Amino acid sequence: MIPYGKQDISTDDIDAVIQVLQSDYLTQGAQVPLFEQTVATYCGAQYAVAVNSATSALHIACLALELGGGDFFWTSPNTFVASANCALFCGATVDFVDIDSRTYNMCVVALEEKLKAAQQNNTLPKIVMPVHFAGQSCDMKRIHELSLEYGFKIIEDAAHAIGGKYLGAPIGGGKYSNITVFSFHPVKIVTTGEGGVATTNQVQLAEKMQLLRSHGVTREPHLMSNESVALEGAWVYHQVDLGFNYRMTEMQAALGISQMQRLDDFIQKRTAFAQQYDAGLSELPLVLPYQTSDSHSSFHLYPILIQTHQLSRTRAEVFQALRERGIGVNVHYIPVHIQPYYQNMGFSQGDFPVAEAYYQQTISIPVFHAMTEQNQETVIKVLKEVLV
Repeated sequence: MIPYGKQDISTDDIDAVIQVLQSDYLTQGAQVPLFEQTVATYCGAQYAVAVNSATSALHIACLALELGGGDFFWTSPNTFVASANCALFCGATVDFVDIDSRTYNMCVVALEEKLKAAQQNNTLPKIVMPVHFAGQSCDMKRIHELSLEYGFKIIEDAAHAIGGKYLGAPIGGGKYSNITVFSFHPVKIVTTGEGGVATTNQVQLAEKMQLLRSHGVTREPHLMSNESVALEGAWVYHQVDLGFNYRMTEMQAALGISQMQRLDDFIQKRTAFAQQYDAGLSELPLVLPYQTSDSHSSFHLYPILIQTHQLSRTRAEVFQALRERGIGVNVHYIPVHIQPYYQNMGFSQGDFPVAEAYYQQTISIPVFHAMTEQNQETVIKVLKEVLV
């Protein structure tokens, strides 16, 4: 089976983890800060905060921006459920903005229309979370302009997008948002096993997220009472907030540091595979991924749309036929608003028709940097057999 995504672990990666296992610190040592600095430097951000998952990063990002009960939060329906769940964790009201039919990212036209209506109803969002689906950046410049007009904060869900670029700069630099969140799950471009990082250029947000990831506890004098430290001693720590145990381990961070050294190579290989797919699949009854001129996707996914009206098979039948022939396809994503939990909240089929139409046709085919040319030739060959 050729999977749709897979990690690539090198000898250097293994050695880096072994060195940590043989060291004195398995947690809260030097590797996590070094990994944070590595990610921040790569992205061009001032600060990076590493945690145990991207979901944790999304959660504390929302909390750092003071999302809470009575607030409204908008994101894309074409994403994994964590993008919306993180706001529910904070007690906020979640809503969605339909996607662009070409990029499958949040549609800025739909966003502007929804903002105009929300302004009249006094239901403007406190946070808007665009999702860089498959690794391609949303139209962040326009979304940022709307944030200035309507007064909302922005968290970029860049779980798919480490190594991608927007307007010539790495995603995560923070020019058009308050916080950007990356995922390092094994199927993502860089892995730490499980893990996430939030980047920001605002020191207050970085310090808040650092507190929240570790029980709300600090030993930093400027965050607690200097008088207490002087009277009691250097062992003193203060809980100054209600936080969580979202810390990343030293082993995860060491793996991430090692993986980051190969990130540009990973992106180059994924880009080459995407270009080969563009050429090799162009004659089939498919819609291939559209790439905007202002971004360079990291190609976490290569989603194709099956044109079932030109076939005698359904999308489900195509999916099953590919799986039976050893092609580990998947579907990204079932729109969040049609999940049972969200339907129980009042959402329904038909609420976001573009996302729903995309979902009815999409299949993600294999693309990962450890894939071989022979693997890709097999994928193309089998697709032609199934679809022609």
